[in-house]
Amino acid sequence: MQLDPTPLQTMDDAALDSLALAHTRTVDALAGFEVMVDKAEPQFRATAARFRDLHRAHAAALSTLLQQHGRTPDDDGTFMASVNRLVVTARAFFDEIDEDVMDQVRNGEDHVLAAYRDAESGVPFPVVKSSIANLRTELEALLAETRDLD
Repeated sequence: MQLDPTPLQTMDDAALDSLALAHTRTVDALAGFEVMVDKAEPQFRATAARFRDLHRAHAAALSTLLQQHGRTPDDDGTFMASVNRLVVTARAFFDEIDEDVMDQVRNGEDHVLAAYRDAESGVPFPVVKSSIANLRTELEALLAETRDLD
């Protein structure tokens, strides 16, 4: 999903903060999925790769949107990115990374979805709202497609 590259009117700090949080949570989730793809059992690797690829595309789209509005995105994420990497690595050491991780995946994705909803309601421009709603819908669709895995 690519967001509208046309610069829009300036957003206030609260709207930009909500977009930045959506971006950061996406980057944090992406960090965990990057490790998960490498550590996943063969039967789960494609699912982990779908989440990784979706988060990578969403992070890029949100980064572009933030840059268009004068905000420098934090492409490294927060401390949670490191935690996500560590948790996946530790789990792979003691257990298999397979469908059994889907409950933890869903819990993590709830935080991303909440940030998308906040950003969607916090931005003042219909085009941006629609773009963020599309990101949210894509993630919800992937979660729905994988709901039978656990």
